Amino acid sequence: MSQTAEIPSNNQPYADLPPIISKLFEAKARKGLTFEDLAKTIGRDEIWVAAVFYGQAKMDPADLDALAQALDIPTVAIQKQLGSHWWPNRGLGPMPPTDPVLYRLYESVLVYGHAIKAVIHEKFGDGIMSMIDCKVNVTKKPDPKGDRVVLTFDGKFLPYAKW
Repeated sequence: MSQTAEIPSNNQPYADLPPIISKLFEAKARKGLTFEDLAKTIGRDEIWVAAVFYGQAKMDPADLDALAQALDIPTVAIQKQLGSHWWPNRGLGPMPPTDPVLYRLYESVLVYGHAIKAVIHEKFGDGIMSMIDCKVNVTKKPDPKGDRVVLTFDGKFLPYAKW
């Protein structure tokens, strides 16, 4: 379903992003596309595509061209602001986050972080889960008490080096 959208580029989280980002969101809304639709079109994962829209992922020239075609935006318009000269900011922003969804994700690490860390160490040893080599999935699980959000972080284990 097509809809119009105007992105308030002077508000967070858009204020620090290149102006073309607003155009991407507006074109996505105009065409009635989801991140999943775009991901299938350009051959990437929906979380990665959403990260592009928030300036947290770097497109290569093929990704950039495919996104431009999918959104009917001239490739040169995206290239000018998100091309090889531009690099993403993968930070979250001020801590703790004030957005309720982001805060609850932050809270989940505050509440369960030590337990998750302990289980990772028990199962894998002394190391970390890489967010560089990680796939993130969000699925909806129906439940009689209310739908459930299922987050999966599929990250590579990286052991700490000994020297």
